[in-house]
Amino acid sequence: MIRALYYSQERGLQSDLPPQDFAGVLSGVQGVLWVDLDQAPVEMCLPVLRDTFGFHPLAIDDALVESHSPKIDDWIQYLYLALQAVVIGVEAWQDLETRELDVFLGSNYLVTYHTQPVEALERVWQACRRDERHMQKGACNLLYRIADELASDCMVTVETIDDEIDLIEDQIFGDPGPHLLEQIFTLKRTLVTLRRIIAPQREVLNKMARGGYATIPPEQSIFFRDVYDHLVRLYDIIDSLRDLVSGALDSYLSVTSNRMNEVMKTLTVITTLFMPISFLAGFFGMNFFQPSFPFPAWTSSPVFIVVLLSMAFAPVGMFLWMRRRAWM
Repeated sequence: MIRALYYSQERGLQSDLPPQDFAGVLSGVQGVLWVDLDQAPVEMCLPVLRDTFGFHPLAIDDALVESHSPKIDDWIQYLYLALQAVVIGVEAWQDLETRELDVFLGSNYLVTYHTQPVEALERVWQACRRDERHMQKGACNLLYRIADELASDCMVTVETIDDEIDLIEDQIFGDPGPHLLEQIFTLKRTLVTLRRIIAPQREVLNKMARGGYATIPPEQSIFFRDVYDHLVRLYDIIDSLRDLVSGALDSYLSVTSNRMNEVMKTLTVITTLFMPISFLAGFFGMNFFQPSFPFPAWTSSPVFIVVLLSMAFAPVGMFLWMRRRAWM
């Protein structure tokens, strides 16, 4: 789907502009055009990007064919940006999904292309439709609002992961099952992916904040500096969360090891308590009921009673002795 928003002082806000009228409105100096190629087929997007806007074939190929980490290319008359949006699953420990957003920024136009829904862009689009004052501030301001919404979505994702880490830490000391290990490693992989996205996207915003691009007015650079500050803070938070996840993994392994030690300790105590009984049974052979025997004194009724009492009280005595030595 190809959709467009166009604002000019003469016409006001138009949201039903057909693609064949894009070239005509681009010639207007005062108007602002935003074209969103929302999950449109390549054969529909190519004529718009190549013929209407006249973008370089390499820039078009980067947008329509290849996938990139966040980056910025300066083509003098326009900027090409590849940004990344993040989408997290129903459970915070599920794998993180990234969606690429390709942007062309000119002096009086903004072209966005994405093959999957991007909630941040959709929020800015609906805000512009409700209030045309957003379009009055120019195409550069629209890009700032989109970048700011992308950073806000990253912050929400990071906060969700932080809450999930707190839940995992509580479960580690309550019910540390094998499922926790899967969640911990998935969270580690999610944070690595998020860090790999935030780092280059932060550098893109840093370049835009420093200025030096013909399509970014000097007074607009401060807005991109604000988004850059958000991404720097996000990067630091992600590093802190990675440390928390590593600590949670160490705690899980420590708790699991301690529980295994307790199990082995219990089994060892049981074995130790039965050692004197096994010794007595092995020594006497339990041959008290033989019809004939060479040692009648050792197999008499009093000896039998003494053996039974020894077998009964030996484990109790050993238990009390181990408790006194603080082995239990």
